Amino acid sequence: MAVAEIAPDITLDKSAALARLLSAVRARRGEFGANQQIGADVVEMMKQAGVYRACLAKRFGGDEASPEAFLKLIETIATADGSAGWVASFGVSAMYLASLPVETLEAMYADGPDVVFSGMIFPPQAATPVAGGLEVSGRWSWGSGSTGADYIGVGIKVEDGGDTGGLPLVAVMPAAKTRIERNWDVIGLKGTGSHDVVVDKVLVPREWTFVRGSKPNLDGPLYRYPAMALAAQVLAVVGLGVGRAAIDEVMDYAAGRGSITGAPTLANRPNVQTDIARAEATLRSARAFFYEATQEAWETLQKGDVVSKQQQAILRLAASHAARAGHDVAYAVYRMSGTHGIWEGGAVSHFLHDALIVPQHAFLADGTFQSAGQVLFGLTPPAGFP
Repeated sequence: MAVAEIAPDITLDKSAALARLLSAVRARRGEFGANQQIGADVVEMMKQAGVYRACLAKRFGGDEASPEAFLKLIETIATADGSAGWVASFGVSAMYLASLPVETLEAMYADGPDVVFSGMIFPPQAATPVAGGLEVSGRWSWGSGSTGADYIGVGIKVEDGGDTGGLPLVAVMPAAKTRIERNWDVIGLKGTGSHDVVVDKVLVPREWTFVRGSKPNLDGPLYRYPAMALAAQVLAVVGLGVGRAAIDEVMDYAAGRGSITGAPTLANRPNVQTDIARAEATLRSARAFFYEATQEAWETLQKGDVVSKQQQAILRLAASHAARAGHDVAYAVYRMSGTHGIWEGGAVSHFLHDALIVPQHAFLADGTFQSAGQVLFGLTPPAGFP
């Protein structure tokens, strides 16, 4: 799909920056995997394309774009490379950082709106109350995008932290005060740089802490959109982008690639014709459900109404379903590709491994289907869902 079709709300200047970003990402995805991170210059390209200001309030120089516009931007980037899409997805952080005091946000964005945040919550580590705030130490895993972050947030627990309603308490600090322990040795999404982050006796003022998923301190429909649902959606849409890339890849070479045994080209094999049609239907159906749920929730907010628990559950359900659809499509492309798909460093193998990782995330795991079902039956789901 063309950039203009996927991300229609991007301005012309940002569209040109996005085109440059996509070109660089496609050419360098092997480099990202080998280095276990996205290059600093590519993160800068993401800033120029508006990734990190998209969900930020206009009062801080942000775009306050609709959730659909941001999701389509991430989908576009993920079509070029899953790791780049995953790292870009954390532009959504401006949404839940809105639970920080307004004065803290003013300090965070004092030098401009293109601030990169990386957060890792589990397991929460004990923080000690001291004069001036909290002393934070510990080690956290799954630090996606931490290598290019300006600020890092970590999950903490405090004896006098009050009732958080089962939601995590997060301490925010400059990335320069943390240490990255490079240990991201995985089979897919290798370029996300999801290394461990180590913090040693960093003083964090109380006003730089917030409860993730709590009520934001900013007004407007965007900040009333369910934060936890959107956090799942921005990851799931990476799966849709990777699935699209996998289909496009096989379509590019199927007509010209025959077999060493003399069999017909892929495009002329009945099983491949059937499988590619099913893959296309799977991806388009999941994508339609995904954006339908997003649009419905957004329209509800624009009317001044509250997104219901059932609507939130549908958002989570559509996200988990999209992640699995991306996985299923990439695997189908791998199967129909035959030996072409088995090569290390090949595009088909790359897409497959990226797609395998997306539904493994806790926000998209199998348990989310059960939780969604509980809401649909009017039962009480686990804390934090939807």
